[in-house]
Amino acid sequence: MRPIGVGVLPVYDRALEYIKQDSETLKRQLASVNTQLQKAAENTNVEEVEKLKKRAQILEVQSEINLPSVRWKARNGLADLSQPVYRHLVEQKWREDGALDLVMERVHQMNVVPDLLGELHPSFDLRVNFPERLSDEIRMRNRTKAKVEKMEPGVFLLPEQTRKPPALYTTVFHEEPRLYTMLMVDLDVPNPEHQGFQSYLHWMHPNITLHAFSQNPVPLTGTHTPYVPPHPQRGTPYHRYVLLLVPQASPTERIKIPAISMEQRLGFDYRAFAANHGLDASKGGGVFMWREVWDETVSRIHAETLKTEEPVFGRMPKEDLYAVFKTTKRYH
Repeated sequence: MRPIGVGVLPVYDRALEYIKQDSETLKRQLASVNTQLQKAAENTNVEEVEKLKKRAQILEVQSEINLPSVRWKARNGLADLSQPVYRHLVEQKWREDGALDLVMERVHQMNVVPDLLGELHPSFDLRVNFPERLSDEIRMRNRTKAKVEKMEPGVFLLPEQTRKPPALYTTVFHEEPRLYTMLMVDLDVPNPEHQGFQSYLHWMHPNITLHAFSQNPVPLTGTHTPYVPPHPQRGTPYHRYVLLLVPQASPTERIKIPAISMEQRLGFDYRAFAANHGLDASKGGGVFMWREVWDETVSRIHAETLKTEEPVFGRMPKEDLYAVFKTTKRYH
């Protein structure tokens, strides 16, 4: 896509000619490598085939990466991820223009690492959509349904916004299908017995197939470990909710994970679970997190969804060192 017409700026026209010539030269080199690749495949030279495949992939990207039309489409959301050059540019934008930095900043600022897991290296973009935040006045006056919108990592959401499962969108950069397990965990449920906090598993779905051409939003049947809406307890600080898509040990072999019962969700140990089932977030995947605090909606979630009595927490009362003196007469 030209920013200016032909003949307006001769030096720009010359630059485009040079880029086009360079592209054609690289494409001729690519054709030569593909010919060598075909011969190596016929001779069953595995090492040479892998070497030539990598060379061909590099040349294919280099031959188109500087074309203005390619750059424009990649920058304006029109990238065709079936083409290697667009996957390269979109991944480069995600890694270098702030999206990856933002989610990693929030994950480390909020101590998701190390409270949930020891190491995390996302390999693709995971976006989470919930209904927008509307005041009661606007909702009652206009009787409008809240629009679903993309959320920023680390944002505070209302329990009303998260009563239904979010829509998950991914931008994946590998062509071949790979299997992932999705988990959503609350890190900040009170544990009165140990005077601390424990985790709660809200949602899980193993064996999700993802690749560069995956359907969006991610299709989730909800038949494994169904979604339980966040319900931060009254009297507790804000809760951190983490959503992970973690690569499975084998990218192609499905794993058998038993469904987690309602009773087993409380005290969920992600580290032990991941070790038992070969899940490793240090080898890629996607991550998102947000925060919530208690409001009146949580009471309705306990009554209507969980069918349990709502717990109430608070600080232990301070010991009054002068209580004994307050109940005795000062003078006899």
